Amino acid sequence: MEEFETVTAEFDAETHVGHLTLNRPDALNALSDQLRRDVVSGLQWLESQGEDDEGIALRAVIVEGADGNFCAGADITEFSDAAPGETSERQHYDFIRQFPVPVIAKIRGYCLGGGLETAMSCDFRFAHEDARLGLPEVNLGIIPGAGGVQFISRLANPSAAMEVAMTGDHISAERAHELRIVNRVHSDDLDDATQAFAEKIAAKPPLAIQAIKDAARISTETGLDEGRKYDRRRFEPLLDTEDHEEGARAFAEDDYTPEFEGR
Repeated sequence: MEEFETVTAEFDAETHVGHLTLNRPDALNALSDQLRRDVVSGLQWLESQGEDDEGIALRAVIVEGADGNFCAGADITEFSDAAPGETSERQHYDFIRQFPVPVIAKIRGYCLGGGLETAMSCDFRFAHEDARLGLPEVNLGIIPGAGGVQFISRLANPSAAMEVAMTGDHISAERAHELRIVNRVHSDDLDDATQAFAEKIAAKPPLAIQAIKDAARISTETGLDEGRKYDRRRFEPLLDTEDHEEGARAFAEDDYTPEFEGR
């Protein structure tokens, strides 16, 4: 385990899964500038622990908040003191989106404002049934500044994005699931379900998983024709990998269990 000022990171070499915990519990894990920097540092540390001469070791990351809350949003004190243009808020959102392995947000308690934008920067969102999500910035006379409306517009639709952002209401995990903001809702089995999903992804061929993540991200930034061309460019090199040979052998031989190394 590696401890940063506001984040802890841990890598399990056996499961190939990393864990990143936002650790400002007294502030409901609110996003200070330090926390944003530590999220990036923690992910970089996890990626470095995942370096392996035998292939790709780090294959999935779970992000959660300490002491029962994911993240209550931006640190308003720092936000109020900042001059226009003096925020580093975008760096950790973009870093998560572009991180080479899938990132899963495990959401408990409050997941508001920048906290929800952080969760939506992740590739998957698993929420506890008691979680409360929302974009309350409108109550401060502003809008979500790091893509909240854009994220929901893509996950659900523009009308749903306006509902969440214009009302500023806290919505239930079930409502967030209905709007497709979260992938799954769990009760007391949230930890086990999230871990099982991460390990399932981690057991797949890591080069193919990276290509799928990149292709999905590109799909939100370009048209269908360009997206399909990008998919083809990522597909063809995978045919020459050892992982592809492993998968093909397992498909052909019922009693063969593939071992994917990311080569």
